[in-house]
Amino acid sequence: MTGASGTVGREVVRRLPPQHTVRVMTRRPDTYRHTRPGTQVVGGDFTDEDSLARAVRGVTAAFLVTSPLTTGWDERFLHAAHRARVEHVVKLSAAAVLDPGADDTITRRQRTCEYLLRTSGLAWTLLRPRAYMSNTLTWAHTIRTQHTVHALHHTSPVACIDPRDIADVAAHTLTQPQHTGHAYQLTGPTPLTPLQQTTTLAHLLGHPLHCHEQGEHNARTTWRTTYPEPIVQALLHRARRQQAGTKTHTHTTTITHTTGHPARTYTTWATDHLTHFT
Repeated sequence: MTGASGTVGREVVRRLPPQHTVRVMTRRPDTYRHTRPGTQVVGGDFTDEDSLARAVRGVTAAFLVTSPLTTGWDERFLHAAHRARVEHVVKLSAAAVLDPGADDTITRRQRTCEYLLRTSGLAWTLLRPRAYMSNTLTWAHTIRTQHTVHALHHTSPVACIDPRDIADVAAHTLTQPQHTGHAYQLTGPTPLTPLQQTTTLAHLLGHPLHCHEQGEHNARTTWRTTYPEPIVQALLHRARRQQAGTKTHTHTTTITHTTGHPARTYTTWATDHLTHFT
Protein backbone atom coordinates (compact mmCIF):
# COMPACT_ATOMS: atom_id res chain seq x y z
CA MET A 1 0.00 0.00 0.00
CA THR A 2 1.26 3.42 -0.97
CA GLY A 3 -0.69 6.55 -0.06
CA ALA A 4 -2.06 4.76 3.00
CA SER A 5 -2.33 8.01 4.96
CA GLY A 6 -4.33 9.69 2.21
CA THR A 7 -8.02 10.17 1.68
CA VAL A 8 -8.52 6.95 -0.29
CA GLY A 9 -5.56 4.88 0.89
CA ARG A 10 -6.47 4.85 4.56
CA GLU A 11 -9.96 3.64 3.66
CA VAL A 12 -8.51 0.85 1.48
CA VAL A 13 -6.40 -0.42 4.37
CA ARG A 14 -9.50 -0.66 6.56
CA ARG A 15 -11.39 -2.64 3.92
CA LEU A 16 -8.85 -5.28 2.97
CA PRO A 17 -9.94 -8.74 4.19
CA PRO A 18 -8.31 -9.86 7.45
CA GLN A 19 -6.72 -12.94 5.88
CA HIS A 20 -4.36 -10.71 3.90
CA THR A 21 -1.15 -9.31 5.32
CA VAL A 22 -0.90 -5.63 4.40
CA ARG A 23 2.38 -3.74 4.06
CA VAL A 24 2.17 0.03 4.23
CA MET A 25 4.97 2.08 2.71
CA THR A 26 5.43 5.53 4.20
CA ARG A 27 8.22 8.08 4.45
CA ARG A 28 7.57 8.38 8.19
CA PRO A 29 6.85 4.90 9.57
CA ASP A 30 7.21 6.21 13.13
CA THR A 31 4.17 8.47 12.69
CA TYR A 32 1.83 6.07 10.86
CA ARG A 33 -1.05 4.92 13.05
CA HIS A 34 -3.22 1.90 12.26
CA THR A 35 -5.52 -0.48 14.07
CA ARG A 36 -5.79 -3.20 11.44
CA PRO A 37 -4.28 -6.54 12.54
CA GLY A 38 -1.71 -8.01 10.18
CA THR A 39 -0.38 -4.64 9.01
CA GLN A 40 3.34 -4.11 8.45
CA VAL A 41 4.71 -0.58 8.25
CA VAL A 42 7.94 0.02 6.31
CA GLY A 43 9.89 3.13 5.40
CA GLY A 44 9.99 4.00 1.74
CA ASP A 45 10.31 6.97 -0.57
CA PHE A 46 9.51 7.24 -4.28
CA THR A 47 12.82 9.07 -4.78
CA ASP A 48 14.86 6.26 -3.16
CA GLU A 49 15.14 3.15 -5.34
CA ASP A 50 16.69 1.02 -2.59
CA SER A 51 13.82 1.77 -0.21
CA LEU A 52 11.30 0.87 -2.94
CA ALA A 53 13.05 -2.45 -3.54
CA ARG A 54 12.81 -3.28 0.16
CA ALA A 55 9.17 -2.19 0.35
CA VAL A 56 7.92 -4.38 -2.51
CA ARG A 57 10.01 -7.48 -1.74
CA GLY A 58 7.63 -10.42 -1.32
CA VAL A 59 4.54 -8.37 -2.25
CA THR A 60 1.90 -9.96 -4.49
CA ALA A 61 -0.34 -6.93 -5.16
CA ALA A 62 0.25 -3.21 -4.81
CA PHE A 63 -1.96 -0.13 -4.58
CA LEU A 64 -0.15 2.72 -6.30
CA VAL A 65 -0.92 6.33 -5.39
CA THR A 66 1.41 9.05 -6.62
CA SER A 67 1.18 12.78 -7.12
CA PRO A 68 0.62 13.97 -10.70
CA LEU A 69 2.76 16.98 -9.79
CA THR A 70 5.92 14.86 -9.67
CA THR A 71 7.97 12.94 -12.22
CA GLY A 72 9.85 9.71 -11.78
CA TRP A 73 7.76 8.27 -8.94
CA ASP A 74 5.73 5.83 -11.03
CA GLU A 75 8.74 4.89 -13.11
CA ARG A 76 10.85 3.95 -10.10
CA PHE A 77 8.06 2.13 -8.31
CA LEU A 78 7.10 0.05 -11.34
CA HIS A 79 10.73 -0.82 -11.99
CA ALA A 80 11.09 -2.06 -8.41
CA ALA A 81 7.78 -3.94 -8.62
CA HIS A 82 8.80 -5.66 -11.85
CA ARG A 83 12.13 -6.76 -10.41
CA ALA A 84 10.38 -8.07 -7.28
CA ARG A 85 7.87 -10.00 -9.41
CA VAL A 86 4.84 -8.22 -8.00
CA GLU A 87 1.84 -9.87 -9.63
CA HIS A 88 -0.68 -7.02 -9.83
CA VAL A 89 -0.69 -3.23 -9.49
CA VAL A 90 -3.88 -1.22 -8.93
CA LYS A 91 -3.29 2.40 -9.89
CA LEU A 92 -5.35 5.33 -8.60
CA SER A 93 -5.71 7.65 -11.59
CA ALA A 94 -8.45 10.13 -12.57
CA ALA A 95 -11.45 10.30 -14.88
CA ALA A 96 -10.03 13.32 -16.71
CA VAL A 97 -7.67 11.08 -18.71
CA LEU A 98 -10.68 10.04 -20.82
CA ASP A 99 -11.60 13.62 -21.76
CA PRO A 100 -9.96 14.46 -25.10
CA GLY A 101 -10.34 18.16 -24.34
CA ALA A 102 -8.40 17.89 -21.07
CA ASP A 103 -4.88 18.89 -22.02
CA ASP A 104 -3.56 20.40 -18.83
CA THR A 105 -0.24 19.52 -17.17
CA ILE A 106 -1.81 17.35 -14.47
CA THR A 107 -3.95 15.27 -16.83
CA ARG A 108 -1.11 14.75 -19.30
CA ARG A 109 1.04 13.42 -16.47
CA GLN A 110 -1.75 11.09 -15.34
CA ARG A 111 -2.03 9.70 -18.87
CA THR A 112 1.72 9.10 -18.93
CA CYS A 113 1.59 7.24 -15.62
CA GLU A 114 -1.23 5.03 -16.90
CA TYR A 115 0.80 4.24 -20.02
CA LEU A 116 3.83 3.33 -17.92
CA LEU A 117 1.76 0.83 -15.96
CA ARG A 118 0.03 -0.69 -18.97
CA THR A 119 3.37 -1.27 -20.70
CA SER A 120 5.28 -2.38 -17.59
CA GLY A 121 4.73 -6.11 -18.07
CA LEU A 122 2.80 -6.23 -14.79
CA ALA A 123 -0.86 -7.15 -14.44
CA TRP A 124 -2.75 -3.91 -13.88
CA THR A 125 -6.06 -2.30 -12.96
CA LEU A 126 -6.82 1.41 -13.33
CA LEU A 127 -9.25 3.30 -11.10
CA ARG A 128 -10.43 6.61 -12.59
CA PRO A 129 -12.60 8.54 -10.12
CA ARG A 130 -14.13 11.97 -10.45
CA ALA A 131 -13.57 14.64 -7.80
CA TYR A 132 -13.92 13.51 -4.20
CA MET A 133 -16.88 14.57 -2.09
CA SER A 134 -14.36 15.08 0.70
CA ASN A 135 -12.92 18.06 -1.20
CA THR A 136 -15.69 20.08 0.42
CA LEU A 137 -13.87 19.69 3.74
CA THR A 138 -11.87 22.72 2.57
CA TRP A 139 -15.02 24.71 3.31
CA ALA A 140 -15.16 23.62 6.94
CA HIS A 141 -13.37 26.61 8.47
CA THR A 142 -15.44 29.30 6.76
CA ILE A 143 -18.64 27.35 7.38
CA ARG A 144 -17.83 27.20 11.08
CA THR A 145 -16.68 30.81 11.38
CA GLN A 146 -18.67 32.67 8.71
CA HIS A 147 -21.51 30.33 7.64
CA THR A 148 -20.07 30.81 4.15
CA VAL A 149 -18.74 28.62 1.34
CA HIS A 150 -16.19 30.07 -1.09
CA ALA A 151 -16.34 28.25 -4.44
CA LEU A 152 -14.58 29.07 -7.70
CA HIS A 153 -17.76 28.63 -9.78
CA HIS A 154 -20.78 28.00 -7.57
CA THR A 155 -22.98 26.61 -10.38
CA SER A 156 -20.32 24.28 -11.84
CA PRO A 157 -21.49 20.62 -11.70
CA VAL A 158 -19.40 17.48 -11.13
CA ALA A 159 -20.40 13.86 -10.48
CA CYS A 160 -18.28 13.76 -7.32
CA ILE A 161 -17.70 10.46 -5.51
CA ASP A 162 -17.44 9.35 -1.90
CA PRO A 163 -13.80 8.23 -1.34
CA ARG A 164 -15.15 5.21 0.54
CA ASP A 165 -16.68 3.94 -2.71
CA ILE A 166 -13.29 4.19 -4.41
CA ALA A 167 -11.75 2.30 -1.49
CA ASP A 168 -14.41 -0.41 -1.67
CA VAL A 169 -13.63 -0.98 -5.36
CA ALA A 170 -9.88 -0.85 -4.71
CA ALA A 171 -10.07 -3.49 -1.98
CA HIS A 172 -11.96 -5.82 -4.31
CA THR A 173 -9.65 -5.28 -7.28
CA LEU A 174 -6.54 -5.87 -5.15
CA THR A 175 -7.80 -9.24 -3.96
CA GLN A 176 -9.75 -10.62 -6.94
CA PRO A 177 -7.86 -11.56 -10.13
CA GLN A 178 -10.78 -11.01 -12.54
CA HIS A 179 -10.17 -7.25 -12.43
CA THR A 180 -6.73 -7.33 -14.06
CA GLY A 181 -6.52 -5.57 -17.39
CA HIS A 182 -9.54 -3.37 -16.66
CA ALA A 183 -9.92 0.40 -16.26
CA TYR A 184 -12.86 1.58 -14.19
CA GLN A 185 -14.41 5.03 -14.30
CA LEU A 186 -15.96 5.83 -10.92
CA THR A 187 -18.41 8.60 -10.04
CA GLY A 188 -21.11 9.50 -7.61
CA PRO A 189 -24.78 8.94 -8.47
CA THR A 190 -25.66 12.57 -9.32
CA PRO A 191 -23.74 15.60 -10.62
CA LEU A 192 -23.81 18.40 -8.06
CA THR A 193 -22.77 22.04 -8.00
CA PRO A 194 -21.12 23.75 -5.02
CA LEU A 195 -24.39 25.61 -4.52
CA GLN A 196 -26.31 22.32 -4.24
CA GLN A 197 -23.72 20.89 -1.85
CA THR A 198 -23.98 24.04 0.24
CA THR A 199 -27.77 23.63 0.37
CA THR A 200 -27.35 20.04 1.57
CA LEU A 201 -24.92 21.07 4.30
CA ALA A 202 -27.19 23.92 5.41
CA HIS A 203 -30.12 21.50 5.74
CA LEU A 204 -28.06 19.03 7.78
CA LEU A 205 -26.58 21.77 9.98
CA GLY A 206 -29.94 23.39 10.54
CA HIS A 207 -28.92 26.94 9.66
CA PRO A 208 -28.49 28.98 6.45
CA LEU A 209 -25.21 29.02 4.55
CA HIS A 210 -24.12 31.50 1.90
CA CYS A 211 -22.32 30.21 -1.22
CA HIS A 212 -19.96 32.91 -2.45
CA GLU A 213 -18.52 32.70 -5.97
CA GLN A 214 -14.79 33.20 -5.64
CA GLY A 215 -14.04 33.81 -9.31
CA GLU A 216 -10.92 32.98 -11.27
CA HIS A 217 -8.90 36.04 -10.24
CA ASN A 218 -9.19 35.30 -6.51
CA ALA A 219 -8.65 31.56 -7.05
CA ARG A 220 -5.52 32.24 -9.11
CA THR A 221 -4.15 34.54 -6.41
CA THR A 222 -4.76 31.93 -3.72
CA TRP A 223 -3.28 29.02 -5.69
CA ARG A 224 -0.13 30.97 -6.55
CA THR A 225 0.80 31.01 -2.86
CA THR A 226 1.02 27.20 -2.96
CA TYR A 227 1.60 25.98 -6.53
CA PRO A 228 3.95 26.84 -9.42
CA GLU A 229 2.38 28.64 -12.36
CA PRO A 230 1.96 25.55 -14.62
CA ILE A 231 -0.11 23.88 -11.91
CA VAL A 232 -2.19 27.01 -11.36
CA GLN A 233 -2.98 27.09 -15.07
CA ALA A 234 -3.84 23.39 -15.01
CA LEU A 235 -6.27 23.90 -12.13
CA LEU A 236 -7.94 26.79 -13.96
CA HIS A 237 -8.20 24.71 -17.14
CA ARG A 238 -9.86 21.87 -15.22
CA ALA A 239 -12.26 24.28 -13.50
CA ARG A 240 -13.31 25.77 -16.82
CA ARG A 241 -14.01 22.33 -18.27
CA GLN A 242 -16.12 21.50 -15.24
CA GLN A 243 -18.04 24.74 -15.69
CA ALA A 244 -18.67 23.73 -19.31
CA GLY A 245 -20.39 20.56 -18.09
CA THR A 246 -17.75 17.99 -19.09
CA LYS A 247 -17.76 16.29 -15.67
CA THR A 248 -21.45 15.48 -15.25
CA HIS A 249 -21.59 11.94 -16.67
CA THR A 250 -22.22 9.28 -14.05
CA HIS A 251 -20.63 5.81 -14.03
CA THR A 252 -21.80 3.85 -11.01
CA THR A 253 -22.19 0.38 -12.51
CA THR A 254 -18.74 -0.77 -11.40
CA ILE A 255 -19.38 0.30 -7.82
CA THR A 256 -22.67 -1.61 -7.67
CA HIS A 257 -21.40 -4.76 -9.38
CA THR A 258 -18.09 -4.87 -7.52
CA THR A 259 -19.15 -3.91 -4.00
CA GLY A 260 -22.80 -4.98 -3.92
CA HIS A 261 -24.02 -1.53 -2.84
CA PRO A 262 -24.98 1.58 -4.84
CA ALA A 263 -22.74 4.61 -4.99
CA ARG A 264 -23.13 6.75 -1.88
CA THR A 265 -24.85 10.13 -2.18
CA TYR A 266 -23.40 13.45 -1.07
CA THR A 267 -26.06 13.60 1.64
CA THR A 268 -24.73 10.31 3.04
CA TRP A 269 -21.14 11.53 2.93
CA ALA A 270 -22.02 14.87 4.53
CA THR A 271 -24.09 13.24 7.27
CA ASP A 272 -21.21 10.94 8.17
CA HIS A 273 -18.72 13.84 8.28
CA LEU A 274 -20.92 16.59 9.69
CA THR A 275 -18.82 17.14 12.82
CA HIS A 276 -16.09 18.65 10.64
CA PHE A 277 -18.45 21.52 9.83
CA THR A 278 -19.64 22.21 13.39
